[in-house]
Amino acid sequence: MRQLKLIWDFRGPASQKTAEHHVIHLKDFINRSKLKLDITGVETFNDMHSLAFLVVEESEMIAVRDALKPHRGQVYKD
Repeated sequence: MRQLKLIWDFRGPASQKTAEHHVIHLKDFINRSKLKLDITGVETFNDMHSLAFLVVEESEMIAVRDALKPHRGQVYKD
């Protein structure tokens, strides 16, 4: 089964801290929803752009997307 990376972009001087805080909420969602995967993280590109991500099985993507409204997504390659 394909894995998809759902992404939330954050911009501005507090982008990294905001992304790190968002991951806390994503982990709570994983536990409440009993998702199959527990893969989250933060990627920082520079001091003005960071992102938070959650990896889901393709079969769970639509429900998670509708509940959490990510900014974008892509196929996950670990």
